[in-house]
Amino acid sequence: MKTHDPRVVVFRQLHESGCFVMPNPWDAGSAKALARLGFKALATTSSGMAWTMACADNQVPLEAALDHLRTIAAAVELPVSADFEGGFAVEPREVAVNVTRAAATGIAGLSIEDSTGDENRPLHDFELAVERIAAAREAIDASGTGVVLTGRSEGFVCGRPDIDETIRRLRAYAQAGADCLFAPGVTATEHIETIVAAVSPKPVNLLIYAPFLTVAEAAALGVRRISVGGTLARCAWKGFLDAATEIAERGAFGRFEQLPNVDALNRN
Repeated sequence: MKTHDPRVVVFRQLHESGCFVMPNPWDAGSAKALARLGFKALATTSSGMAWTMACADNQVPLEAALDHLRTIAAAVELPVSADFEGGFAVEPREVAVNVTRAAATGIAGLSIEDSTGDENRPLHDFELAVERIAAAREAIDASGTGVVLTGRSEGFVCGRPDIDETIRRLRAYAQAGADCLFAPGVTATEHIETIVAAVSPKPVNLLIYAPFLTVAEAAALGVRRISVGGTLARCAWKGFLDAATEIAERGAFGRFEQLPNVDALNRN
């Protein structure tokens, strides 16, 4: 029997009890900085990665995404979970092929979402969406890596905020083999509690991208894992754009104060 990477073992243990924050770096430098702050795991962000390549979210090709996963996983000793978008394919068989490749990059987890990118039909048909999760599960099992599979339902971020449909999908993803369940965009406490109860005992990931809950409050609702998506990257972009705009429009450099010693973060 193949022995799982120690980081995979740690990542699975983190899901067994309590509530942990899994912040999202967008490059090796931000990953190392987060690791030094004491977080127990990290996750990639498809949007944060895309912005470093002058792309919008979901426009980065598969090969570049796989290279990014290798870079982040190699940069830190922590478990890294991959935002693997929709598996970079529609058909379950192709999702499985891509998941197999992702599992070999050194990551400890990955997520597969059910959005299509089509405004008129934003979610994959239910049966297909479930088959895609099942295919990802089979691919991970065949790889022997033990990578944690997260099933994501995107209704609340793509114009279909239907809690009943979201729960129906998350339950089906759990039955199809997802280890963790995730509905980004859900912010109502009653919805969070309902999702946690609906998929119990499997853990639930909560996306926090605004100050609507603390970690303690999320834990009290039964949330096991918290991520922030591209929000840390957006915070960094805000600082950069504010300073650059001031220079471009006013010829002033007032933002150049109280800045961090970034070199110090990267000294061994």
